[in-house]
Amino acid sequence: MPDLSLIPHLSAFQWLLGAVCAFMVGVAKTGVPGVGILAIPLMVLAVGDARQSAGWLLPVLCTADVFAVFYWRRHAAAGRLFSLLPWVVAGMALGAAALSLNERILRPGVGFIVLLMLGAYLRRRLRPDTASRPAHPAPYGVSAGFATTVANAAGPVMNLYLLSKNLPKEEFVATGAWFFFIVNLAKVPIYIWHGLFSAKSLAFDVLMVPAVLAGALTGRWVVNRISPAVFETSVVALTAISTLLLFR
Repeated sequence: MPDLSLIPHLSAFQWLLGAVCAFMVGVAKTGVPGVGILAIPLMVLAVGDARQSAGWLLPVLCTADVFAVFYWRRHAAAGRLFSLLPWVVAGMALGAAALSLNERILRPGVGFIVLLMLGAYLRRRLRPDTASRPAHPAPYGVSAGFATTVANAAGPVMNLYLLSKNLPKEEFVATGAWFFFIVNLAKVPIYIWHGLFSAKSLAFDVLMVPAVLAGALTGRWVVNRISPAVFETSVVALTAISTLLLFR
């Protein structure tokens, strides 16, 4: 239990938003990718500061990553990530440099990138002549690295990339879990450099652990009861809906 003097003074509604946010992150990490990005605008509302909310959210994501990696450790298709990682690093470097820009510029920019990726994915699915061509990792990797660094918003891009690989849903969730486990840990020094962590934000994150665990267990239950077709449709729909929230 953190020192009570470090606990941030938030209203009951803000605490509720934070708990819902942590729950959604847990669900997304173990069962329903696409739900997690809904946590981004919720955390902004809970914290009251769009830029600082990224630092409040990252430890919640890392906590959920641990649960997801542990549960899906036998299903990951790590080989799917090797060609992507160099491009992700390049995107993270761009994102680290862009963090000094105004958040009102960054968030819509991320949303625009994701919408382009969504359009490309739907084109591949609706046109058989393009679906057989492998998706090049460069645009996905750079976009994911940039989006995750500036707004913790790489989920939609990675969901589309993994969908393009036609992975079974178990491998889809497991591979995404390992990807974000590595990338989110790599972001910690960047966020420290930009002063996005504080004693109060970390105390808040500790108190959110039960909500993350509850969400992770719920995600496990859901993914075992959803068909592959419904899984893909839900990922695409949640990606589209949640991306629109980035323009708020």
